[in-house]
Amino acid sequence: MVKISFQQPPAGLKADKEAGDGTNSEILLPQEIAEEQPPLVQTRKTSHRVLCYLIVGLIVLLLGLVFACMYVYRHILIDQYPQLHRKNTFECSLLYEDTIYSPFRDQLELEENVKIYIDENYEYINVPVPQFGRSDPADIIHDFQRGLTAYHDIALDKCYVIELNTTIVMPPRSLLELLVNVKKGTYLPQTYIIQEEMIVTEQVNDMEQLGFFIYHLCNGRETYRLKRRTTKRRMNRRQTENCNRIRHFENTFVVETVICGKP
Repeated sequence: MVKISFQQPPAGLKADKEAGDGTNSEILLPQEIAEEQPPLVQTRKTSHRVLCYLIVGLIVLLLGLVFACMYVYRHILIDQYPQLHRKNTFECSLLYEDTIYSPFRDQLELEENVKIYIDENYEYINVPVPQFGRSDPADIIHDFQRGLTAYHDIALDKCYVIELNTTIVMPPRSLLELLVNVKKGTYLPQTYIIQEEMIVTEQVNDMEQLGFFIYHLCNGRETYRLKRRTTKRRMNRRQTENCNRIRHFENTFVVETVICGKP
């Protein structure tokens, strides 16, 4: 059996009706009990507010982490390891006629590996050791953002830098379309070869002014500036022996870059 009892109201408080059968009796709660409920409501509101702050803080932290990862990927991983970035890679081979030195010889084959970086607006070309032996292996960078071209002659382990020749070198997107069409067989490159002559002018001491990509290629190597010969002249045998050649293609034809020492 459960016994239920009510606390007698304090003195001075009168009930509206005397206790009768109990059906219409009014229960008066003590003032202390009535005053205990507001702190519970206030505590719940405070806990909800703290929870909201915690959720907002977590969202801000996650967004900061995402942006930090993007920054690390963009400015550290890509700079240290450019091959991780989005690029288009091609292994190319081209048959051409050596109209300069062997006009009556059969066609020669030129091979190179091309990497095109659309976002950074530059091209990387690797020319392996040629079979015909009249050209040096080389790494070439055409930086359209800086307006510079760098040749790393692997045989000499020297770098040469010159202003980008946009009349010969196709921009990355155009070169990409050309190589895609060549790979599909919808376009065949030209078989002729053109020659450009350059001479060494001075050594480069401040490598950072060349931009990151050329700096990454030439840092730690002797690097020289080049200038083009505006008028093509006949070179004697001694001058020819002092020149190095790099055959490559970044257009619809083969280019032979002749680099000679100071006259």
